[in-house]
Amino acid sequence: MEEQTHLELVQRYRRDRSTLLNYIMSSSLIKKVVMPPGAVSLDDVDLDQVSIDYVIECAKKGLPLELSEAIRMYFDSLDFPPMSSRGLGDEFFLVTDVESSGPPPTWAPPPVPTALSSPIITNLSKSQSLHSEQFREVSVDEEIDDFEDDDDQISDDHHLTRRRPNDASDLMFCLPSFATGITDDDFRETSYEIFLACVGAAGGLIVPSKEKKRDKKSKILKKLTRSKSESVAPQSQGPPGVIGLLETMRVQLEISEAMDLRTRRGLLHALVGKVGKRMDTLLIPLELLCCISEAEFSDKKSYLRWQKRQINMLEEGLLNHPAVGYGESGRRASDLRLLLLKLEEAETLPSTAIEVRRTECLRSLREIALELAERPARGDLTGEVCHWADGYHLNVRLYEKLLYSVFDILDEGKLLQGVEEILELLKSTWRILGITETIHDACYAWVLFRQFVITGEPNMLQLAAEQMKRISLREQRGSQERMYLRNLRCSVECEEGSRELTFMQSVLLPIQKWINKRLEDYHVHFAEGSNLMAGMVTVAMLVRRLLLEEREQVRQITTTSDQDQIESYISSSIRAAFARIVESVDAKADSEREHRLTSLAEEVRKLLKRESTIYSPILARWNSQAVVISAALVHQLYGKQLKPFLDGAEHLTEDVASVYPAADGLEQYILGLIISSNEEGTIDAAYRQKLVPYKVESVSGMLVLRWVNSQLGRISGWVGRAVQQERWEPLSPQQRHGSSIVEVYRIIEETLEQFFTLKVPMRLGELNSLIRGLDSAMQVYTQNIVDQLGNKEDLIPPVPILTRYRKEAGIKAFAKKKLIDHRLPDERRSSQINVLSTSKLCVRLNTLYYAVSHLSKLEESIRERWSRKRPRETFNIRKSIDENARDITTQKMDAFDGSRKDINAAMDRICEYTGTKIIFWDLREQFIDGLYKPCVSQSRLEMLIEPLDTELAQLCDVIVDPLRDHIVIALLQASLDGLVRVILDGGPLRVFVQSDSKVLEEDLENLKEFFISGGDGLPRGTVDNLVAPVLQIIRLHGLETRELIDRLRSASEEMASGNNLQVGRSKIAGDPDTLLRVLCHRSDPEASQFVKKQFKIPKSVA
Repeated sequence: MEEQTHLELVQRYRRDRSTLLNYIMSSSLIKKVVMPPGAVSLDDVDLDQVSIDYVIECAKKGLPLELSEAIRMYFDSLDFPPMSSRGLGDEFFLVTDVESSGPPPTWAPPPVPTALSSPIITNLSKSQSLHSEQFREVSVDEEIDDFEDDDDQISDDHHLTRRRPNDASDLMFCLPSFATGITDDDFRETSYEIFLACVGAAGGLIVPSKEKKRDKKSKILKKLTRSKSESVAPQSQGPPGVIGLLETMRVQLEISEAMDLRTRRGLLHALVGKVGKRMDTLLIPLELLCCISEAEFSDKKSYLRWQKRQINMLEEGLLNHPAVGYGESGRRASDLRLLLLKLEEAETLPSTAIEVRRTECLRSLREIALELAERPARGDLTGEVCHWADGYHLNVRLYEKLLYSVFDILDEGKLLQGVEEILELLKSTWRILGITETIHDACYAWVLFRQFVITGEPNMLQLAAEQMKRISLREQRGSQERMYLRNLRCSVECEEGSRELTFMQSVLLPIQKWINKRLEDYHVHFAEGSNLMAGMVTVAMLVRRLLLEEREQVRQITTTSDQDQIESYISSSIRAAFARIVESVDAKADSEREHRLTSLAEEVRKLLKRESTIYSPILARWNSQAVVISAALVHQLYGKQLKPFLDGAEHLTEDVASVYPAADGLEQYILGLIISSNEEGTIDAAYRQKLVPYKVESVSGMLVLRWVNSQLGRISGWVGRAVQQERWEPLSPQQRHGSSIVEVYRIIEETLEQFFTLKVPMRLGELNSLIRGLDSAMQVYTQNIVDQLGNKEDLIPPVPILTRYRKEAGIKAFAKKKLIDHRLPDERRSSQINVLSTSKLCVRLNTLYYAVSHLSKLEESIRERWSRKRPRETFNIRKSIDENARDITTQKMDAFDGSRKDINAAMDRICEYTGTKIIFWDLREQFIDGLYKPCVSQSRLEMLIEPLDTELAQLCDVIVDPLRDHIVIALLQASLDGLVRVILDGGPLRVFVQSDSKVLEEDLENLKEFFISGGDGLPRGTVDNLVAPVLQIIRLHGLETRELIDRLRSASEEMASGNNLQVGRSKIAGDPDTLLRVLCHRSDPEASQFVKKQFKIPKSVA
């Protein structure tokens, strides 16, 4: 708030001061006001730089007011501290801060020096010569005699010692070349001359005194020799105001003091006799040629070089690149060219003729040059000026040199303090150079950007970007400026041929080309990314926006957007980086053991990682799909390298095992990057079409299938040998299974381990093929075990011929109908059956149980290893580009269902075979042949309990616990089948009476309790269910003969009506066959007579 109040007070003070001075000078208080050189009216004079004390003194004494003297005294007074008079004495105010400056000095202050007046050229008549004696009395020539041209050498030496860190030769204006060969030093010196003329037009062209110049010279030399590492005072040590800025500009443009004074003198001389003419309307090179002679140079060589520069400027400004046609002045242009040539050749003439020729040439040159320079205006915004360089190319280059003065010559990466004041002062050159606000903004942005290129200072890049944002667009410019800029065109030669460019294109196209060159390979030029790249992209987008408007203006329509431009940068840089990686990998291919595609995949993954972490976050500010673009392009480029290898692979080799996983892993990484960059976790449809999958899985799947088939072929042979070599002995008391199943599982496990060790990508189909093959091998193993058993029917003796009861000789054999006569197995088969002992059969059962119980573990192991090999993320990524991809983790794996079914069926068959063998083969004599012969009371079932117990104990000793009930149930079922066989098919020697029913029930109950064993055996419910059908048959023997006959007739009638007679192992009590056999074994004449009459069953033969 205090600063704002202070500023308002200063502004009010300056306003009131200016108003007061205007009043004093326009009133009768001042006798006469003499204008300074180059000023026409008070509007051309900066009243802030006029000494108040001098004006008041002139008013008191009635003297003429010479504004040149007033301005000089103002700047001279700045060397002393402020002072006010209060009557008692002079009071001084220190500029320094008292609190930070320490105690006041103890010695007396020095006396106030008497200010030396510097003569100023005020007003000369037209008749006075610039070289006359009278003129020399009032000129400044005598005061600058001690300033030698050595300063030129000092400035030049300093200029040569400056070194630019970076080469900016590839960043130049797109402007036509200058035929005269003008150098940068020529532009620099001429720009300063124009600058002096423009400042002089505002009354600021004051020649300092000799002592002050020497003091300034020493200060400047000290500054130039100061080390950059030394601290620089934050405040300027030079004089303030225009004088200080002029001195700053002189030092910044590396102009010697001798050249500065020579130019000022020449410009002041040029105004002699031109009352009312502004200095900035002069044809500056021409006036300097006329006003500065060879005598003012230290040697002729320097003079000739200076003269050549002025001649070249006239030629370039008036002849080579005119913006306005010459028309009728065309012949005059040719004459001007000849005069310039004669003026240059005049120096080769004898010394007596040089001055004559030179004077003639200059006189004619003035006439022709002024005529050409004062052609009709070109409709610009610069007012009525002398168009000495109406082709803007020269003007832009001159203004460029002026703009370079804003940089510190000791640290070119920084701007000078007070740069705003310098830029404000440079506006005075706009009229003569034809500069507008838009042109200034474009040129200043160009200078800042080029300085960034030279110094590499990021701050310069940021300033350039901010300046470009200030460049007004076409709709923001006035109509007159738009028309003016539209006429600023030039034709330049480029690689595509001659091309016409607008001013903005001439300035911005080189910037765009320079930036594009780096951004199109940003992996090299911005190895670490950083904010520098972000600034470069910002400038590129700003330049692109401005150039896009220029193209539309000249009907060069383009459809590219910022996103397209960023995509172009990414594509170009990625391709270049990928090409370098390929070249590097190929160079190391001979010395590396890895396949080149494997190494390439690793390097490409590193490239993508750097791209996604360093560059994409920067580029995503302008294109949100930066990661997707780069990843998709890398996917495509690597795919082209990979395809020939995929097409040529036929077997699983070391190269295949190395390349395929690397390629598949790279593809997964790429797809993961793309998906992670999308908030929805999916891939855009447009990019999905560009992502053509490598299909490494598909190609490698064929190779894996070949390997699987070869492995399965070997497994079948190994399994067959394992079964053949099996002796069916328990491995140990704890491991009661055979060794063959262990070998089979070892083979399966090794095969699976080799399968999952394969590093090549694979699909579920390959795994299923292997599992189906292993399942088939397990089924083959099971089938081999079952085939060793033989047929169960070989164990059961033939069924005796059915006969009826005969009292004398018992039942005699007689066949009612054709019966199959089953014969006992031959000796070879009998020996094979005897080899199948109960223990060996139990070991087979244990082996199969071991096989089926480990199937679940095997399936779980496969599922776990497959999940590790193909995690869920992999399937999600694949499904993003292939909707047909299936996820095994979401499916229930029943891979070994065929083996499980066959093994369970095999165990049932072996259990049934074992029970049947024990009852019908091992215990045939006691059970089948001896039970209930010749009558029930003489041969009870209890006689079989002990042998059954022995067999049962043998079973339980070998069989594993989970199968114990299973094998015991089979034994119980075989025992019940044997009992039914004895009761119903016991032969002619077995007869039963009605009273035997209770004895048979008791025997059946004993058999049931034997297998229940007081709760230690089979569950009672299971035993009851198995015993129930047999109990019904036994109870038939307790029925009356008449009732049996009635039931047989009813059952026969039902059978005749359509119900089939059930014949088989399970005998149902209501079955006609069962009733018939009960009647045949009934010791009863009535029963015998009935079956004889009804079924024609004869009595047994004695």
